[in-house]
Order: sequence, then C-alpha cells, then structure tokens
Amino acid sequence: MLHGKRVLLIISGGIAAYKSLELIRLLRKNGLAVRCILTRGGAQFVTPLSVSALTEDKVYTDLFSLTDEAEMGHIQLSRDADLVVVAPASADILAKTAQGLADDLASTTLLATDKPVMVAPAMNVRMWRHEATQANLAVLLERGVRIIGPDEGDMACGEFGPGRLVEPEEIAAVITAYFGDSSPLAGRRALVTSGPTHEPIDPVRYIANRSSGRQGHAIAAALARQGAETTLVSGPTNLPDPAGVDVVHIETAQQMLDACLSALPADVAICAAAVADWRIETAAKEKIKKTKGKLPTLNMAENPDVLATLSAAGNKRPQLVVGFAAETENIVANAQAKRESKGCDWLLANGVSPDSGTFGGADNTIHLISADGVEDWPRMSKEDVAERLAKRVVATLEGAA
Repeated sequence: MLHGKRVLLIISGGIAAYKSLELIRLLRKNGLAVRCILTRGGAQFVTPLSVSALTEDKVYTDLFSLTDEAEMGHIQLSRDADLVVVAPASADILAKTAQGLADDLASTTLLATDKPVMVAPAMNVRMWRHEATQANLAVLLERGVRIIGPDEGDMACGEFGPGRLVEPEEIAAVITAYFGDSSPLAGRRALVTSGPTHEPIDPVRYIANRSSGRQGHAIAAALARQGAETTLVSGPTNLPDPAGVDVVHIETAQQMLDACLSALPADVAICAAAVADWRIETAAKEKIKKTKGKLPTLNMAENPDVLATLSAAGNKRPQLVVGFAAETENIVANAQAKRESKGCDWLLANGVSPDSGTFGGADNTIHLISADGVEDWPRMSKEDVAERLAKRVVATLEGAA
C-alpha cells in the first residue's frame, strides 16, 4: 500500500471525465491520498459532489476563490502533491500546459508546480492527430511530462482511432508503479520487442511480414502493470504506445538490435517482434525503375539475430530470455529446435498459417517450450496471453531471487 503519498488529479473536460471517478476509487484503494482540481469543462460531465465524496476532500475549481487564494491556493496545491496527474487531459489543457498559459486554476497550478506530471490524453481522433496537438506533446515530452496513452477504439463521437482515454485500471497501475509500491516486478527492468521490421529495397519499397505488433505491445503493457520498468522496441505498427512503457520506434533489424543492446541491463527480455531474416545487401538510393522484360537482381544478406544475440550477451544477458516462434507446420518440433539454436530460456510457439487468424488477429494459441518440456495453452486473446506470461515471469524471477 502507498499510504502517505499524495496525488493531485486534474479532471479536464470531455466525455471521458466520468472515468476519473473510477480512477479515484482505485488510487484510494491503493492507499493514495487524492485531491482534485475540476475544470469548468470537467464539471460539465462530473459533479464536484461526486468527486468530493470519493476523495473525501474538498474539490478545487476556481482560480479566484477568495478563501483559497488568500493562501495562494494554486501554489499550495502543487506543493502538497507528490505527483500531478491530468486525466482526462483534453487538447485544450495540453496546449495550455505546453505554451505556459495560466487562465484557470488547473493551468495555473500546472505552471506553478515543480512536481512530476503525468497526462492521460482523451480527445477526438482528428484532434489527436492534428499537428498542433502532436507538437504540444513533443514539447511536454521534452520537459519530462509522462504521457499515458491514448488507446485506440470507438469514440463517443462515432469515429474510431487513437484518442480514447486509457482505462482507469491501467492509469492506476502506472501511478502505483511510479511510487514503487510492492508490485511484483517493482525495481525490475524488462525489455520487449514487437511488430515487424521493414528492410528497404529502395526509398519506396521494403521487405516485411504480416505482424501487427498486438501481442508484443500487450506483453509490454502487462509487464508494466506488474511494476517493471519496461522498454518496448517496436517496428512500424498502427498501434498506440502502451501506457507506462518507454517506447523506442525503429524500422530495421539492425536498428532493433542496437536499441535492445542500448536498453540493457534488463532482468527479462521478451522478443515478440517478427524480425525479417534477410535484407537487401545494398539498398538502392533511388527508386528502382521498372524495365519491361527485365527483372532487377536483388542480392540478399542475413539480418542480425536479436534473440540469439541477447541470449549470448555474456554478463549483460538478462536473467530470463524469452522468444517467439511463428510456424506454419510442425509447430512444436520446429520451436524446440529453435529454442536450442537460439539459446533462450523459453520459446512461445504459435501457428501462423493463413487459416489461424494469428497475424493481425485478436487471439493466439501458445505452446510454451522450456527445458522442462512443452506447456500447451488454450486459445485466448493476445491480452490474456500477455497477462499469463507476465505472471509466469513474476513467479520465475521471484523464485530465483
């Protein structure tokens, strides 16, 4: 439990504000004291009375409150907190924070605080993708503000895409992990790879595979929820960055290997990325033009093996190294041979034949192969696979401690 730690929660406008009530409940359940600032927009969706009932504290709304500002309330609010969280964080409050505006209590407190700040954005997909919002986020990231989400999905406005507020359970997990509570993997470092790699043929063409990155991203998020300081090295995907995870975006296998080696030391490395085995030996600097009746000659070269390299990293080798094997036939036998050749501790084999629906799909069927044998998991969602794997990692690391 985190008794004694204090969170200042700023609730800004947007339909997602109703989720802040559940977030308050979860934070209080973990022993955190929560005090709230409710913006004028936020008060259109949740009432001060409901927020006050859950926090068991006064709710602050007005910059020009005579009582509060007689004691310089916006300064005191920022001083009293150990962490400032904005959830949901509208496009408006992100813009104000990035530009240093201070025209209400929330923005003034954010400008006055010297405490760590986390923001969980929530807005329409078009607003999220707008270059002004992305520029503001870049400014906030440079200043050390931690961005939680957003998720991708259906929105109240009827559109689909990134911009949904991360679920309260995930935001609460990021906050409790920040305070270093007794989460099972608190103090541990995790490295996860995800997605495909793109190996250029020329400036407009590349070699890749069908990996969506959904399984690797889910694993990174699950490890972060268990308290691990998690780095995700991801190839190109259409997925939002998982909450509470440090993400390194790469394109090629060599870039992925370099990023992984830079992320060491780690206690556990899980290589879920589908790395291209080969690349063009020398990619063309200009687009290869189509010539009728003549096919280009592409000289291939072998890519570095990320999993094998991490498994043989000497004194920098993670305590637990886990790989994935995407197979279309003889799944278990091929994966057993792969585990031996790679030198990893566990290998998670999954079938990716066209009728399996694994690549790009929501579900997965796993065969966990280790020195102890084969463990067959039932078909389940990729998120459930990630949770089960994370719990197994916890049990293994705790058993070896």
